[in-house]
Amino acid sequence: MKKQKNVTRDEVIRIAKLAKLHLDEEQIINYTKNINEILTYMEQLNEVNIKDIEPLSHVLDQSNIVREDIVTESLDTKEILKSAPQSSEKHFVVPKVIEK
Repeated sequence: MKKQKNVTRDEVIRIAKLAKLHLDEEQIINYTKNINEILTYMEQLNEVNIKDIEPLSHVLDQSNIVREDIVTESLDTKEILKSAPQSSEKHFVVPKVIEK
């Protein structure tokens, strides 16, 4: 496994400035350590032999699992509106939430 370049304290400070983050000294030390640990893990992943493994679009061999699209009887509009605090004709009435 080849050794990757470590992220320096100055690079963490530069990244924090670009992200408009204000870090204290303890946070700078922690982020430097954490980023370097993550890069070490990433380097380990780069070394994994995946030559005989087929690419996947999803971990499970399933896609678009949805219910069958069939016509069913719908609920009665009048019955539904009976349970609403307020209704008007065939619509629910709700409090205004957006002012013009």
